[in-house]
Amino acid sequence: MSTPPDPTDALSAVPAAGARRGAPVTGRLRFFYGPMDCGKSTLALQIDHNHARQGRHGLLLVRHDRSGTPRISSRIGITRGALEVDEDDDLGLVVRRRWAAGHRVDYLIVDEAQFLSRQQVEQLAELADDSQVDVYCFGIATDFRSELFAGSRRLFELADELQAVQVEVLCWCGAPGRFNARVAHGRVLRAGDQVLVADTAVAAVEASASTGAAAAITEGVTLAPTPATTVRYQVLCRRHFRRGDLGPNIAQEGQMILA
Repeated sequence: MSTPPDPTDALSAVPAAGARRGAPVTGRLRFFYGPMDCGKSTLALQIDHNHARQGRHGLLLVRHDRSGTPRISSRIGITRGALEVDEDDDLGLVVRRRWAAGHRVDYLIVDEAQFLSRQQVEQLAELADDSQVDVYCFGIATDFRSELFAGSRRLFELADELQAVQVEVLCWCGAPGRFNARVAHGRVLRAGDQVLVADTAVAAVEASASTGAAAAITEGVTLAPTPATTVRYQVLCRRHFRRGDLGPNIAQEGQMILA
């Protein structure tokens, strides 16, 4: 004769109160990503505000902010000072030095995280795993050629959580915009340095060996060299990014910064 099932058996897999304390405590590495102008920096500052209100102590890091200064700045006017990250900085060492100076660091806010190196992203993961630091990264996934930034690629590989920022950015045609087109002389650029920060207004970028002092190449057209080249960014849908179509109002200068 079979024994009736015990209805409490369904609870046997639930750990007893306090049993989870034996599990290792780790921080979380999160990556919030999206195209230009979707509100990543605004969200970064909001998350910092929310944590600070609860008595937590954070450290704000940034690489190549649109303002050109060591701060996190949003297009709606919110701004806060931050520590500028150089390409050779060891982020684990940066945090440990803060601890050695007597400062708490419970969490990190990292804006423009696409510009981090692979090694720096790995250092952030180590801080989360070994030092229980919560890490919030914000950045663009792909560059003006629609290729992943090195920092973004490593974050996609290592982050505990990936979250696309939900503020929808539109192409000039009204379709969702996902591609960050670099524009000069009314044309979409297809070649050049991966990192070139321009403002929301038109920026005059000095020609150099790294940016191509001889000429700029755009859709097979060679532009005559000039002392300075006017560069801006514009978000496009895939169709118009592929076609290099900036829409009927291409004379309207400036849209987005690469941030």
